Amino acid sequence: MDSLPKRDANHVPLSPVTFLPRAAAVYADRTSVVCGGTAFTWRQTHDRCVRLSAALQALGVARKDIVSVLAPNTPALYEMHFAVPMAGAVINAINTRLDAAGVAAILRHAAPKLLFIYYQYIRVATDALKSVMDTALPLLVVIDDIEAPTGARVGELEYEGLVARGDPGRHPPREVVDEWDAVALNYTSGTTSAPKGVVYSHRGAYLSTVGLLLQWGVGNEPVYLWSLPMFHCNGWTFTWGIAARGGANVCVRAPTADAMYSAIADHGVTHMCVAPVLFNVLLDAQRDPLPRAVEVLTGGAPPPAALLERVERLGFHVTHAYGMTEATGPAMVCEWRERWDALPAPERAALKARQGVSMISLAGADVKDLKTMASVPRDGTTLGEIVLRGSSVMKGYYKNPEATDAAFRGGWFLTGDVGVVHPDGYVEIKDRSKDVIISGGENISSVEVEAALYGHPAVHEAAVVAMPHPHWGETPCAFVALKKEFDSDAGEVNEEELVAFCRSKMAHFMVPRKVVFVDELPKNATGKVQKLALRERARGLRPRGSDKKKPDPTRPATLTALSRI
Repeated sequence: MDSLPKRDANHVPLSPVTFLPRAAAVYADRTSVVCGGTAFTWRQTHDRCVRLSAALQALGVARKDIVSVLAPNTPALYEMHFAVPMAGAVINAINTRLDAAGVAAILRHAAPKLLFIYYQYIRVATDALKSVMDTALPLLVVIDDIEAPTGARVGELEYEGLVARGDPGRHPPREVVDEWDAVALNYTSGTTSAPKGVVYSHRGAYLSTVGLLLQWGVGNEPVYLWSLPMFHCNGWTFTWGIAARGGANVCVRAPTADAMYSAIADHGVTHMCVAPVLFNVLLDAQRDPLPRAVEVLTGGAPPPAALLERVERLGFHVTHAYGMTEATGPAMVCEWRERWDALPAPERAALKARQGVSMISLAGADVKDLKTMASVPRDGTTLGEIVLRGSSVMKGYYKNPEATDAAFRGGWFLTGDVGVVHPDGYVEIKDRSKDVIISGGENISSVEVEAALYGHPAVHEAAVVAMPHPHWGETPCAFVALKKEFDSDAGEVNEEELVAFCRSKMAHFMVPRKVVFVDELPKNATGKVQKLALRERARGLRPRGSDKKKPDPTRPATLTALSRI
């Protein structure tokens, strides 16, 4: 058998780019992209991508060059996910919620050959470029409104003009030579540290795409709503995945309640992805239940079971996934088991809130004690760090070998997330390692306390962080935003009521010693709660009853005794 060599016919580099020519051949006349009144077929999308790839090559884009784009969910950004790697380059989709300083930091680090700018972000982009004038500046290309061109320009290059003049006869798409080559550069959201550039390989992106399609059960001809930004882990790989299934991409520039519900009604949306923060957007609109179910994949932060239960009553069938930028999007999915259908709704929601089991694109996922690298027991209580291994894990951090080396240990990638493994093998996140509250030697999961708070009918948003305690060292502090119909100032809901509610749900040492009411929680550019900012604020607060040092009877006796020494 060893004498059988690899041949061009039986050993082809894996790349998600190959989904597009297949879609053009198999689904040629099916709708590929819809944006407002503009629509394309897969034949047209393939032609536009091939032309754009040729135009990029004509502008001097070489293999492994970086091409950045600052744009919302539009046909242009979708096409660039194929056209840029077709030119042999690496796509860098920049978070549109960043300010000029944030964009400048990425441009300085990535040093792109070209920068595509949606016309609404010209001001942010030009302000960012002023901060990097000491570097080699990229060529600028404006992406104008495809339906009502504004004529806005920064220089001479414009997106539709490049597509029109691209000549595939002179510059055909470049073949992927090595599947380990980079296909995308994505920057982390920086919830606990400065953003880092995460590099995806063609192989990793391909495997992640196929695995997620299979585990989410995406069938033929889905109608996919782009409520998730394409800049976020390349839309969790669905930029490539919808082409693989011959689906329709329905673009909305901003995921407002009106935009999402209108798209669902107008286009018959079957699938969408959302961060948990968008559940509140859907719920606050107070719409009637959907006429038919829409499959929803959620991730980004552990969604409280109470929130999942409310969303599913509207007709959104939620699948919970867990992932991170470094894992090429989702790394685990809470695969549903038929026997759970017979359980009461609260129990079903609690099961669905777990992070689940490994994606099939990974070689392994586990929860380990990092001191020994031994797996924690499947008891649902022993904490450890979630670790991953497989081809869909990032190549590494761009221009940051120290951080890359620190992220890998003993053949595993360290996620920084603390979790447990239940007896059925399903993983549940308890916290980010930096968000665990250590009170009197006892670990408190902020996620568990938040989940309890979400069970109160008045709570709209909740975040729990550590605050100093004169006796226990740290204690939970809750920041809460109430629903519109409730008012803390009028005394309808107060701190004492929420503390008493938590006491009925958990051990007393886990109960927040302070509740701070806010209009809304601070969030970063990807919609994640900025716990670092909340921790800073909590440092200046004093817990309720902090002058009393009465031991908590719910703490283990040994820990209570040790805390007195």
